[in-house]
Amino acid sequence: MLATNGPAPEPGLVTQLRGYLAQAKLPDDGRLPPERELAAALGVSRAELRKALEVLESEGQLWRHVGKGTFIGGRPLDTFADISALARRSNPAEVMRARLAMEPELARTAAFMATPADISEMRLCLARSRQADTWRQYEGWDTRLHRTIAEATHNSLLLGLFDTLNAVRRAVTWGRLRAIPVRPAPDHHSFEEHERIVDAIEVRDMIGAAAAMRAHLQTVERKLLEKQQQLSEG
Repeated sequence: MLATNGPAPEPGLVTQLRGYLAQAKLPDDGRLPPERELAAALGVSRAELRKALEVLESEGQLWRHVGKGTFIGGRPLDTFADISALARRSNPAEVMRARLAMEPELARTAAFMATPADISEMRLCLARSRQADTWRQYEGWDTRLHRTIAEATHNSLLLGLFDTLNAVRRAVTWGRLRAIPVRPAPDHHSFEEHERIVDAIEVRDMIGAAAAMRAHLQTVERKLLEKQQQLSEG
């Protein structure tokens, strides 16, 4: 945060700064001019400007990257440190609850927006996951399927949120949840569950796609909790 000392800034200065930022032609990255230039443009001292900037930052209107400058908007969650910090505060149960909140809605949107190319990619993921020789191979194709569904929303913000959740999922310590056999069984629950999701997306069944995704993730959650219980008892 932009640390300052002393009294709060004049309300008029904060309003003036809001007006300036609303009309200013900023670079594509939203970076504000250097403090010296911005203070001169507003006719205030740098100390006064910093107090006004601090107010807007506390509201989430600005964020600061030391050595790079001050930027419009909320601080983005796009660094490894951010993901690691989230993962340290999270756990597998929390990750599954977050997936249940997000991914059924991604499947619903994908059922409306998916192109034939998206469906083709999903079908490839289904086939390759069944052919996997190891759990690692299976999980790679499983992850690719879920991301392809997110891509099929054709919404860059939703995809970014999915990628953030998926990065946290990978960073969270899941423990020794895979043992024997070395590959999924032919009747592994995910195979049919994934098929139902993709079938619903392909026929534009938005409600069915969301329900199929929710049912799939609920099965994953239940089996995760069962495995954790077994490990704790072992």
